[in-house]
Amino acid sequence: MTDLANGATGSSHQRRYVLAGLVVVLGVVTGGILLEVLGTILLALTVAYVLVPVQRWFVRRGLTEWTGALAATLVGFGVTLAVSTPLVVALYFRLEDVVDTLAALPRELSVSAVGMTYAIETGQIQAAALEFVQGAATSFALALPVLAIKFALFVVLLFGLLLKGDAAGRAAIAPVPYEYRDVVYALARRTRETLYAIYVLQVATSIATFAAAYPLFWVLGYEAALTLAIAAAVLQFVPIIGPSMLVVPIALYHVAVGDLVAAALLGTLGLVLIAWLPDVAVRPRLARRSAGLPGSLYFVGFTGGLFTLGAIGVVVGPLLVAVFVEAVDLLADEVNGDATFTDLVEDDHEDPASDPDETETTFEEPDSKAADD
Repeated sequence: MTDLANGATGSSHQRRYVLAGLVVVLGVVTGGILLEVLGTILLALTVAYVLVPVQRWFVRRGLTEWTGALAATLVGFGVTLAVSTPLVVALYFRLEDVVDTLAALPRELSVSAVGMTYAIETGQIQAAALEFVQGAATSFALALPVLAIKFALFVVLLFGLLLKGDAAGRAAIAPVPYEYRDVVYALARRTRETLYAIYVLQVATSIATFAAAYPLFWVLGYEAALTLAIAAAVLQFVPIIGPSMLVVPIALYHVAVGDLVAAALLGTLGLVLIAWLPDVAVRPRLARRSAGLPGSLYFVGFTGGLFTLGAIGVVVGPLLVAVFVEAVDLLADEVNGDATFTDLVEDDHEDPASDPDETETTFEEPDSKAADD
């Protein structure tokens, strides 16, 4: 009977692994077929993961699973629309102003230092910037129909994932042996915290950046204050350097045209109020639920994901880095326990010193026994 039970258990495990392998193979094939919309699918997956608590909150308030999923989808749809629409509208209406500003830049800058004047040619940089802006605008206009279809796909996928999230979770965890499920749960927790940091924390910081940037640009007399504020809010998603990518070039533009007062005002107030204050005011209040990923690793994941995967890499890159760091931490805890690196080094230095004594004792014992005999 015991052999039969063990055989049935082994067969059950083997069947589980075969099914898991089948799912992986079919997933790879499906991913290849859906390659053109894979970024949209990954975005919907990550957003749904963040919105699951919102859907559960609606269910606890008396809504059904279906209506709760619909309400959470509307929340995600509204936030996505609120974030993307101002940027699209600003680019559409202000594109001509951006092109005119780039065209008005001097083709040569004069810099005085140590009693000498140096001329810096900027014509090639100016031409490259104009070509990039105009090419990006043309590509965006041609891609609008495709973007509209992908946005509709995103909303449909988001609703489906929220409605069947529990079933998807059960299917994902099913092939994992029970003794390894704590690892899966730890990785899932790090995933949730990282996505919270990318979406919730970044969006809140971007809103604060917009709230600080728009009054500043308006007070300083910029005609495109709204567009510049939106650009600063979007750049908040770029780790470490963020809105300074906008403030510094504008300040340098004022230096190039000889308006040193405006350059000093924008350089000082812009870096403090736009690039620094939102991080200090918002992040500490929301960071308790974030992954705590160091800024350097976040920047590595952001840039690597952006250059490798495109726009979706902004999310996937930091997420993969965070999950990798969690896996390394789990391995270190499994092997070394609570010991610090210093403790391990000291132990490694102490062990060789104790070996000769043990060897010497081992060789002395037979001699003493022989003497006793």
